[in-house]
Amino acid sequence: MTYADRWLLPDGIEEILPTEARPIELLRRKLLELYRSWGYEMVIPPLLEYTDSLLIGLGRDVDLLTFKVTDQLTGRTLGIRADITPQTARMDAHSYKREGPSRLCYTGHVVHTKPKNPLATRTPIQAGLELYGDASTAADSEVVSLLLESLRAAGLPKLHIDLGHVGVYRALMAKVDVPAPQKEVFFAMLQRKAVAEMQAWVAANITDKTIAKVLLALPRLAGSRNILTEARALFAAVASDAVNAVDELAAVADVVAARYPEAELYFDLGELRGYHYLTGMVFAAFAPGYGNPIASGGRYDHIGEVFGRRRPATGFAVDITALSKLGLLNAEPSALIGYSDDGTAAQWQAVSELREQGKRVVAASSREEMQALECDHTLVKNGDAYVLAPL
Repeated sequence: MTYADRWLLPDGIEEILPTEARPIELLRRKLLELYRSWGYEMVIPPLLEYTDSLLIGLGRDVDLLTFKVTDQLTGRTLGIRADITPQTARMDAHSYKREGPSRLCYTGHVVHTKPKNPLATRTPIQAGLELYGDASTAADSEVVSLLLESLRAAGLPKLHIDLGHVGVYRALMAKVDVPAPQKEVFFAMLQRKAVAEMQAWVAANITDKTIAKVLLALPRLAGSRNILTEARALFAAVASDAVNAVDELAAVADVVAARYPEAELYFDLGELRGYHYLTGMVFAAFAPGYGNPIASGGRYDHIGEVFGRRRPATGFAVDITALSKLGLLNAEPSALIGYSDDGTAAQWQAVSELREQGKRVVAASSREEMQALECDHTLVKNGDAYVLAPL
């Protein structure tokens, strides 16, 4: 590396400068206070821990996203967290063990080995929450409602959320008698919505025409609330568990629509994001002008089992860094006062009182320096007192 290159950051790693850092920090605080007002308690998980607990139960996708290092004290492998969800699950199972529902929230950096999409950072700042110990649709409704409240807090002009349920796909594939590797092939096709490939796969592997019809319908079972009615009719002849999943989805949608009539609800029964560890509802929030989710979550009732305490769980994470790229976050205007230190106790007392009032006061050696710092007032001596004057 040459001297000229030493200041460069790795691809996908970014620094956050004052004009963006202040709005991000204000939103971070606002979200934590929002979650606190709903009864969620803040936790601060460690940035790294043993991969034995950090990666367990989350599937290979998170494993590939996780940086791994060797602990010089024990020789064991440590992971730098790529997802905070398993850390809160471990806390619920052991460190913060409670009977009944437990509500936890957090903010912090996660680190990815590669960006999730071409424009994403590898070090996003997340805010999120998890609700443990409640398997009801009321818990799902609470979490989805809080996601919409988070979008409001971020100032999004339009609330849009996609809703799905992995139980639909699990119930349907349980009726398909093909080897597991072939199911993985179909899974990948459905994720890509590769309809022509799916048709060829179904023709080669499925003899039951009813099941074939349902599998091929999955990519188009997306849109308004009307698709839930169509889905029930399709699934009734194949898998009752798939109908139950649709009913759960409808129950949550009813509550959310009543609470947030302005929100756009989009349903996608072929959505499989997080399929390898999510067990029920899945949801994601999108913003105009940003092609990838700015928040996502769902129900994952089995994750606590790997920590020795199986508990129902649901939650989400918001990508604060992605939100900052939308240009919607603005720092509150904050005046800056400059002063030239004259070494007197009276001046220091006046400066301290201003700071205690929440004012921003900075020392500067000259008027020119104050102007360079963009001060709008200066502290000057007027008789025996110090007063503010326009710069």
